[in-house]
Amino acid sequence: ESFCILSNFFHFWQNKFCLGFLEVTPERKFYHASHRPHLLARSHPQNQRPRHSLLETNQKIMLSSSPSSPRLGSPSSSRSVTETVNGSHNFTIKGYSLAKGIGVGKHIASDNFTVGGYQWAIYFYPDGKNPEDNSTYVSVFIALASEGTDVRALFELTLLDQSGAGKHKVHSHFDRSLESGPYTLKYRGSMWGYKRFFRRNMLESSVFLKDDCLKINCTVGVVVSAIDCSRLHSIHVPESDIGAHFGMLLENEECSDVTFIVSGEKFHAHKLVLAARSPVFETDFFDGMDEDNPEIVITDMEPKVFKALLHYIYRDTLVEDEDFLASTSSCTPSLSDTFAAKLLAASEKYALPRLRLMCESVLCRDISVDSVANILALADRYHASDLKSVCLKFAAENLVAVMRSDGFEYLKENCPLLQSELLKTVAGCEEEFSGGGKSRSVWAQFSDGGDTNDRSVRQQTWENGG
Repeated sequence: ESFCILSNFFHFWQNKFCLGFLEVTPERKFYHASHRPHLLARSHPQNQRPRHSLLETNQKIMLSSSPSSPRLGSPSSSRSVTETVNGSHNFTIKGYSLAKGIGVGKHIASDNFTVGGYQWAIYFYPDGKNPEDNSTYVSVFIALASEGTDVRALFELTLLDQSGAGKHKVHSHFDRSLESGPYTLKYRGSMWGYKRFFRRNMLESSVFLKDDCLKINCTVGVVVSAIDCSRLHSIHVPESDIGAHFGMLLENEECSDVTFIVSGEKFHAHKLVLAARSPVFETDFFDGMDEDNPEIVITDMEPKVFKALLHYIYRDTLVEDEDFLASTSSCTPSLSDTFAAKLLAASEKYALPRLRLMCESVLCRDISVDSVANILALADRYHASDLKSVCLKFAAENLVAVMRSDGFEYLKENCPLLQSELLKTVAGCEEEFSGGGKSRSVWAQFSDGGDTNDRSVRQQTWENGG
């Protein structure tokens, strides 16, 4: 009742929960508390229940609490909820014709992907999995790639129609879940799939094979059970909107106390906000710069990039800009001239590690044989360690092709230390590949200039999408 009075005092609409609670709670202590309805009336008269209603409630409580009646505790309840945690993975197989002939029972594997707390992988058998079929069919399976015991799941394997007609070939376990239930994978390496997924001669003349490329989508639904102990009453708490409010502060320029001039364009901001987000701004405003100086000239940044920098500082999100998300492989004269590269430089200048990671993520999407050397040099210049690691690994795994790119010549002439790091990564990859039984050494490719056929298989046969 005290909380109900407090709720009325502060005009909480939730006070309806309190009034209902007073009427349904069978404990005697609330009978004594209900002798104080005048407090409810005094705090908020229009929300007081009629007095006769409270008296009727008191009489019911007294009867239920009498010695002749058994005292029952508050009823409790729970429920078991069994559902699936779903996730999907797209697996692209380039160079299908080169993969043919690897042998019955041998597969091409996708990257591992995670669904429901377990790792999974798609296995594609170009010559089939079953020796009895004599390579008549291709086989596709989904395998449990992490430790697990009796993992129950539903699966769907889809060979994508690349003509645009949307007539995909679907093998789904989800449709038969009521008939057969989920499939149980006993241990790591257990698989579900189809030995006769598609007749090979039909596949090679179908809309599913385009430009020597196949695309397979796999959906996994891991079965999980839990006891749901949700409360009868709950109050929804919305997501934080602090970024939106700070963004309005930037847009409205209210109470701004510093102005930045970038190529003649003015940007109004707030010193405390900038200092709280960036240690560089904190030092500039309160340690090394005249605090009374209301204008600061920025000479090493474009207005558009500086605006994106302020957008991140206030909203903690990337600006929605087509130039920012544009591919680095477009007609841009230089990688360093792209919007993402310029914002990466700004994140380094003002010590904004989260913004740097966001820019790294955007640049990472466009890593290719032709661009990796330039992106590697950019990552090294601005201390983008995660992006640098990805570039080194990609370059090591596709070394011969990368060595023939224009960007590699730039590395040789201007970044000798990076070239040394690349060789160390190549050596590490060689150990990994030899441990996995690879027939061709990456280091051998580097030493003899590369085998074109072998490079084609490595570069064209495997491409994964997560």
